[in-house]
Amino acid sequence: MRVLGIDPGLANLGIGVVEGDSRKACHLYHACLTTPAEWPMPRRLAFLHAEVASVIVAYQPEAVAIENQILRRQADVAFKVGQAFGVVQLACAQAGTEVSEYGPMQVKKALVGSGRAEKAQIIYMVKALLGVRQLSNNHAADALALALTHLASAPSLRGP
Repeated sequence: MRVLGIDPGLANLGIGVVEGDSRKACHLYHACLTTPAEWPMPRRLAFLHAEVASVIVAYQPEAVAIENQILRRQADVAFKVGQAFGVVQLACAQAGTEVSEYGPMQVKKALVGSGRAEKAQIIYMVKALLGVRQLSNNHAADALALALTHLASAPSLRGP
């Protein structure tokens, strides 16, 4: 199964593609899409939408795994992340790609075995599982972690 993982954000959106199953996965692509703060909001959202749509066309994922964060303390950040989340959902819907949402604790548990794992542990596991030496940044690592989480969860999602 080929899975596109997305760590949504307005300033930095992590994106990564993996292929395989719960036993073995290989790395196909990762990046961090960055939008400058001085760009107007419509331009930032259009850029993210176009880039995500382009990756979907290029890699033809069977599924998309996106982080579903709950930001309680910073309403302005939550609103901006929500807009990025929305344009990602739109790009996936336009491509007809299945979308699954995972919370940060689900990702940590799937990769490290503990919902309280540290960021460094997640990055270490992503590198180890995919054989990637360098990751462009934490957002890209989070996106790959989401894709791996989906691969680990996919057999239970499909049912018997």
